Amino acid sequence: MLRGLVVWYVGLWVLLAIDPYDRQDWLLENLLALTAVTALLLTYRRFQFSTSSYVLITAFLTLHAIGAHYTYAEVPFGFWLQRTFDLIRNPFDRIVHFSYGLLLVLPLRELLIRLGGVGGFWSYYLPVSGMVAQSGVFEMLEALVATVVSPELGTAYLGTQGDEWDAQKDMAAASIGAIMTISFVLNSIRTPCARNARP
Repeated sequence: MLRGLVVWYVGLWVLLAIDPYDRQDWLLENLLALTAVTALLLTYRRFQFSTSSYVLITAFLTLHAIGAHYTYAEVPFGFWLQRTFDLIRNPFDRIVHFSYGLLLVLPLRELLIRLGGVGGFWSYYLPVSGMVAQSGVFEMLEALVATVVSPELGTAYLGTQGDEWDAQKDMAAASIGAIMTISFVLNSIRTPCARNARP
């Protein structure tokens, strides 16, 4: 299964590396993604996530690869959504930030439980808190990279589309995604318990 996920991501990444919308922006977008993939590969023998976590991680990386190819503000699917729902901007970047929390909070929870021994209430609170913190750090890293590495690509890389509150809205989207996933996990645990308690 894991091998299949690697083949899928590498194949998609190579395909989307061909003639991206903006080569410099594509390189910037892939800095953190390739760093994360490299870290996962290097630490695989010491720590292996569950198959479901690897699926969730791959799903997020897939969305990110698509956004990097087109630049987040120019993804065709986002324009379709914008036209269909009469939105004021291409929402693809917001969808990916939402997916960041939605898809990656469970791998983070798994990491905290297995390596940190976190349990009970904290195994639900800390993953969400961690995703909120990571979102904030990511927004600061984005600004730093755009300012230091390639100032001329700032607008394209940040994908603000003229929204001065873009960073805060991206963080909120990731937070909502994380809360939704953790709420689903909590509900799925409580429901069987409630059923078993019935006479």
